[in-house]
Amino acid sequence: MLKKGKTRMLSLALTAAMTVGCMAGCGSSSSSATATSAAASSTAAAGAASSASAGASATAGKLDTSKEVDLVMYVVSDRPAGQDVVDENLNKLLKEKLNCTLKINWIGWAEYANKYPLLFSSGEQFDMAYSATWLNFANLARKGAFKSLNDLWPTYAPDNFAMQSDAAKQQATIDGQYYCVPTLLSTYTAYGPMYRPDLAGSDWDGKMETFDDIEKYCDSVKAAHPEVEPIDMYSSGPETFLLWEENKGMEYVDNGARFMWYDTSAANPKVIASYDEPTVTDFLTMMDRWCQKGFWSMSALSDTDSTKTQNGKAALKIHNIDTWAGLTVQQPTWNFKYANMVKDVAHLPYTQDCMVISNTSQNPERAMALWNLLTTDQEVYDAFYYGVLGTTYTLNDSGQFTITDPNLYSTSAMWAVRTNKLNRNQAGVPEEYNTVRQDWESKIKAGQGAEKYTSFVFDSTNVTTELAACQNVEQQYWWPLALGYTDATSGLADYKAKMQAAGIDKVVAEAQKQLDAYVAAQGK
Repeated sequence: MLKKGKTRMLSLALTAAMTVGCMAGCGSSSSSATATSAAASSTAAAGAASSASAGASATAGKLDTSKEVDLVMYVVSDRPAGQDVVDENLNKLLKEKLNCTLKINWIGWAEYANKYPLLFSSGEQFDMAYSATWLNFANLARKGAFKSLNDLWPTYAPDNFAMQSDAAKQQATIDGQYYCVPTLLSTYTAYGPMYRPDLAGSDWDGKMETFDDIEKYCDSVKAAHPEVEPIDMYSSGPETFLLWEENKGMEYVDNGARFMWYDTSAANPKVIASYDEPTVTDFLTMMDRWCQKGFWSMSALSDTDSTKTQNGKAALKIHNIDTWAGLTVQQPTWNFKYANMVKDVAHLPYTQDCMVISNTSQNPERAMALWNLLTTDQEVYDAFYYGVLGTTYTLNDSGQFTITDPNLYSTSAMWAVRTNKLNRNQAGVPEEYNTVRQDWESKIKAGQGAEKYTSFVFDSTNVTTELAACQNVEQQYWWPLALGYTDATSGLADYKAKMQAAGIDKVVAEAQKQLDAYVAAQGK
């Protein structure tokens, strides 16, 4: 879903529940890429060298397909009941076009946190895997989990390589080496409320541009439909401070550190903790007021129901445009509206979804050629991502897909394979989804504003212990505070003290050092 790990996983779970094929990973907002700030200068050099030699390498490298090979891929998700049908159909195409077969192994949501890292230290031979910023791609690359793609990528996936932006290639680079192939599907930092106008009373003016507008809407919903929660809150934690900060042009440092922020409009941005953000008191006062008004349940943090908005139990949810698209598909008669409240929209990191070649792969050339095929051939892409036409999905006259039985098969969990050209919208997604995204794309300028930081990643290697401690404090103290359950003044003081005891100052200093290095490298 999702940039941030927690929200990313929740977004994917929501996607599966709604069978939304257009959902971006991540789902959400802010900047967290895989090219580290420390390696920014070597990244640029490697990218330039590889780009210069790409054409020559592509023609010089001859792929021998005379021997059939069996490739193995790992993805993170629960294995669909209908996967065998999908595999059989796909492998007929792969044998014909590349003389290979593909076996997909699934690491379930209940076990991925422990099993995924072990996958690359077990010595098991396999070829490809889904990876992402939220799966610690950069750290695993530094530990030797993946093969370098400096030669493999431009040689055996030349079409894919040529389609990648400079920013994507930079994000794929760790210490001067390409270690992943980023997604070719553009996603955006836009974030905001999705809401049902029909639940508001006649006193609501229809505006949804500011936090005051959100409050007026929720007041109206509360009066007109007291049985409905105005804002969807549950055990995943609140999204309100994220939206508050990004609305002001702030960005969080990392998907696992939504308690450190920097101003993307500053020439030399400074990293600050949430408790030092100048308007945090205003935010907490607002949250206390919203809590007292009953905009969410007093037991929200123990509520595990993530489906309240699509089931009519909640009126407004804060998330990204892909979640909104999913809601419109599932409940087309409710007329969900979406309001982006991030003023400077940028691309999400392309490495929020990426593909890696395992260091144990015995057929890396064929694996890269397969990836080139998957991301350029519509027939193969459809068979891989959507399954079997007429069995697991159907297409309408506009080329939009419908999943026939979500319990059988939804879409592939290899989200990195998606491209702007080949990816299909789900039937029922409004045309506004495309026009809004096109508008964002037209306004994004490389190296300017928030887009300048799309390739920044925070490498937590030096502060792993402190970061984990801060994450625990965040959930234990900040979440209740941000929901108005805790006194704004004393609660903020307690939160600050606990964060400092957990080592936040060391984490902030490390983030500042890396951000400074990134900014310096951008100026070269």
